[in-house]
Order: sequence, then structure tokens, then C-alpha cells
Amino acid sequence: MSSNVSYQSGLNIKNWPEEDRPQGKLLSNGSSILTNAELLGVFLRSGYQAQSAVCLSKNILTSVNNDLHQLAQLSLDDLIKFKGVGHAKAINIISTLELGRRRDEFKLKSNKIITCSKNIYELMRAELMDIQHEEFWIILLKRNNEIIAKKHISKTGISGTLVDPKIVFKDALDRQASALVLIHNHPSGNINASQADINLTKKIKKAGDLLDISVIDHIIYTNAGYYSFVDHSVIF
Repeated sequence: MSSNVSYQSGLNIKNWPEEDRPQGKLLSNGSSILTNAELLGVFLRSGYQAQSAVCLSKNILTSVNNDLHQLAQLSLDDLIKFKGVGHAKAINIISTLELGRRRDEFKLKSNKIITCSKNIYELMRAELMDIQHEEFWIILLKRNNEIIAKKHISKTGISGTLVDPKIVFKDALDRQASALVLIHNHPSGNINASQADINLTKKIKKAGDLLDISVIDHIIYTNAGYYSFVDHSVIF
């Protein structure tokens, strides 16, 4: 029996040939050989009635067009709507995807100095990937652009976020930062800067000039990419 026959038959994974089972394939050939549905099936461990964990995983992935970014956006309530997914399995999926985000962030911590806009985008991935509301963050820097800290400033709904420059620079002064980067996300996926984004950046940059704290860039974050004010020669 081939793997394709196993998937389509709806048989419980325990009834599949050993070489077709995701766990067996992983042990024999490594995790990279498994499909996304098989990997997700390993986490689910079981399906329901005659449907295997891999078939259930395929249903879930099909609902998000096989896009793992969209999968990560599903809430616990979204996941438990699938027959065969209870709270425990939904929590398992969410926790696994969160662990992946944190792994990416951990890899970036070894690079303590900001050298380009891509550094900033990657550094903020763990905080801003997949969230469905706007958040505003700053990265505080030493004079040589070494990272001091990331600070969350505000969040709001899907249409915009309010930022008080006094809070931005209070954090910068408290940590004796010489420079900072502004970052906020666009949940809509729109990668361009709005006029409101430009006006806010001008306001904060002007305040920074008075305090001798340089605002070195403003990054607009989306899952698909980013917009750098510096790279586009806007204001800076």
C-alpha cells in the first residue's frame, strides 16, 4: 500500500504500513522528508473515527490554502471548529508555531548590532508576525547601533495605533539610548507608508533631534515584507 492510498482510504495511522507512518518516516529519513500535513499530523497524534491525523491535518491546511503564515493566525476558537480538534490539540498546534517563532528570534540574538533595515525586520518577527491588530514598538540603541532593548509602546485595533512621543523618549532617556528605531505593523498587509505614518515619524524625529536621540529608521512590518523609511528616502 502506498502513502497516497493510505491518505485517501481514511484508515487509522496505526493500520498503515510502518514505512508509511509519519513517525516511522521521520525516524528512518529525518523530519525534512515529511510533508506539512505529515508534520502537523505528528503533533495532532490522532484524528477521529475513520479519519487519520494526516487527513485531519490536510483539511486544516486546505482551509488556509496550505499557507503556514495563515495557519499561525488561527486562534484556539478557529482550530476547535475542525471536527477532531479539541482544546488540547489546538493548544498543541498554537504552542508549536509559537516555539518556531521564538527559535527564529533566538537565532537573531547573536547579532547585537543593527546594520540594515533587514536586521530590524527579522528582529521583530517574533513580536509582530501573524498578529491581527496594530502594535508600535521601538528598538533602543547605543551610539554604535548596538541593541539595548526592544520596547512595546502601544497597540490598538486593525486600523491604526496611537503613539505618544513622550512615552517613546521616556524609555529612551531611562535606558540612556543614543538612537532608536520605530516599528509598527500593518495587519492588512499593505506595505506602504500612509500620510499618518509619515506625519508621526516627522513628529518623533523632530523631538529626537531636540533631545539628541537619533531616530535612524521607521519600519512598517507585514508578514510578506517590510517598508523602510530610510531605504525609500522618506524623511531621512
